[in-house]
Amino acid sequence: MPKLKVKKAASSRFRITRTGKVMVNRARRNHLLAKRTRKSKRQLRGSSAIGPADAKRVKKNLVD
Repeated sequence: MPKLKVKKAASSRFRITRTGKVMVNRARRNHLLAKRTRKSKRQLRGSSAIGPADAKRVKKNLVD
């Protein structure tokens, strides 16, 4: 059997923590930031975990 390949689109958007949670970077952080307040830009930092139903699909795409 050949090796299983990772979906590159999923691997660039998601990462799995050591505990198994699937993390994704927040949206709206790329451009047009001049009109946003300092507080809203600060709140977009970091990443957030996705729900269990979506996490199951993402993990299936991230199989090594």
